[in-house]
Amino acid sequence: MQFHHHGYVSTDPRIQDPAGVGIDRPAQLPENVDVLIVGSGPAGMIAAAQLSQYPGITTRIVERRGERLAIGQADGIQARSVETFQAFGFAERIIAEAYRITEMAFWKPDPRDPSRIVRTARAVDDPTGISEFPHLIVNQARVLDYFAEVMENAPTRMTPDYGFEFQSLEVADDGDYPVAVTLRHGVDGPERIVNAKYVLGADGARSAVRDSIGCTMAGDQAFHAWGVMDVLAVTDFPDIRTKCAIQSGAGGNILLIPREGGYLFRMYVDLGEVRPDDKGAVRKTTIAEIIKKANEILHPYVLDVKNVAWHSVYEVAHRLTDRFDNLLPHEVGTRTPRVFIAGDACHTHSAKAGQGMNVSMQDGFNLAWKLGAVLSGRSPESLLGTYSAERQVIAKNLIDFDKQWSTLMATRQEDLADPSELEDFYVRTAEFPAGFMTQYPPSMLIGEATHQALADGFPIGKRFKSAQVVRVADANPVQLGHHHRADGRWRLYAFADAATPGAASALTEWAAWLQSSPDSPLLAHTPEGADIDSVFDIKVIYQQAHRDVDVTRVPAVFLPRTGPFELIDYEKLYAADPEQDIFDLRDIDRSGAVVVVRPDQYVAHVLPLAATAELAAFFRPILLGARVTAV
Repeated sequence: MQFHHHGYVSTDPRIQDPAGVGIDRPAQLPENVDVLIVGSGPAGMIAAAQLSQYPGITTRIVERRGERLAIGQADGIQARSVETFQAFGFAERIIAEAYRITEMAFWKPDPRDPSRIVRTARAVDDPTGISEFPHLIVNQARVLDYFAEVMENAPTRMTPDYGFEFQSLEVADDGDYPVAVTLRHGVDGPERIVNAKYVLGADGARSAVRDSIGCTMAGDQAFHAWGVMDVLAVTDFPDIRTKCAIQSGAGGNILLIPREGGYLFRMYVDLGEVRPDDKGAVRKTTIAEIIKKANEILHPYVLDVKNVAWHSVYEVAHRLTDRFDNLLPHEVGTRTPRVFIAGDACHTHSAKAGQGMNVSMQDGFNLAWKLGAVLSGRSPESLLGTYSAERQVIAKNLIDFDKQWSTLMATRQEDLADPSELEDFYVRTAEFPAGFMTQYPPSMLIGEATHQALADGFPIGKRFKSAQVVRVADANPVQLGHHHRADGRWRLYAFADAATPGAASALTEWAAWLQSSPDSPLLAHTPEGADIDSVFDIKVIYQQAHRDVDVTRVPAVFLPRTGPFELIDYEKLYAADPEQDIFDLRDIDRSGAVVVVRPDQYVAHVLPLAATAELAAFFRPILLGARVTAV
């Protein structure tokens, strides 16, 4: 964490000084806002946390509940989400309080006595080292708390506005605030209208915002019910603190998820097939019946439930909305979308793959940095058309995956084509539920893979996979990707060619072009008077050891001046770690490369150091011109 660059800080450095709309922030909802977010679930809160970093943007988030969420239904936090938490500054703290999944046990009927279950396999949770971050279990309410803290500590001092229920909206053809949103304050309270430039509906599976813009959910229902319960219990089942998939010979399955805190655990208990004419009767299944069914599946082990923190009954349904914004297909590209939906408002599926909260957060992150770029004047409105195009495909892939996983979880052991089919699928597809199969196709934000061979370990369109390097200034080993903050900036990682640091080379020529050429994105898109690294965070990674890098000979573009005192930022210079060389780990060509990373941590392009014209051309349609005179 960097601070003191605006003066000495003796208090918590996570609390930024109020600025812009955060100074004398009105307690009441204003009549006009830039962004109105409806719903304080994961998608809404991450979007609000991102937008809270922009002092000049008025964002408000409304929630029909009267207070913070106390008990959330979601609890699985995949490694990709923890990477995202790192960008918001709370990964270490949430890891400390969470339950960490390291392996999964599989229980099946004992071949000698099918009425009993026995452990048949164990699978490592991340056998290939997909991420340096762990797979966690922590209550959704705590995730929302952390995002709320980020918002409140941000320059805008944002907090949710509780007790407001969305009623309707209308989108005008023009005007500064073209979306008129009608809200009701309290159950029987008065209605009021808030005018917004943009609206995000993150109001759940029964989204009223989705309905108001005419989006439709399509899909199917599996006619299979599950009881889910968070409980404190005494049991002789030996793997009660290990994630388990349990298949019973008597019929029925359990997915066991230990929870944070050392005692609580969640069980998804198979309640069997649901008749098409059930009309929701299965949802009246009592907690006593769920516990009874769990004991039948666990035989010969006994579950003595002492306390139930929460329980519910649900039927598996897979549904996807036809679009993620208010534009009809024939309108795409002809005008700007004004209303967006995210999370469960767009896609619903089973809870057993642990994807709902995780994918929802990536929806919100994807949209929010784009809204921030547009509203702060950095990018054209055309940027917003990429949200629906990118995220709808991801949601479709999620539903296809979940159909396979939830079907396997509900299949009787004797009906499986292979006795080990469930655990084989779990291991084979580990990268998908971990959140790392997302790969955006070429677009205005994603370049063609023409030069992908220069950095095969950073696939274009996928998230930037961190690796350890050594910071030159202080010899500290650090994860390169962990310095990526949710601040709306683009990252340019310059991997140096093999020349001696400071000597004439492809890297020094690239740095000189970036610092002085009229075509340089750094000069073309950084606002006059702003810190030179306010739009681009540029880092260099040398092939040599850190002791062989002479800081006095490093190009000035890698030692930018920042803040009112124009202090030198020394955290742009890195060297390969001899013990785990990033050039080898990520297959980076020794002739050097430039890896471009979006504000939401996805690799946007890979280019040679000499491809300056291509780099300039890539950013031209994404960022608006705002020329400065000098670095």
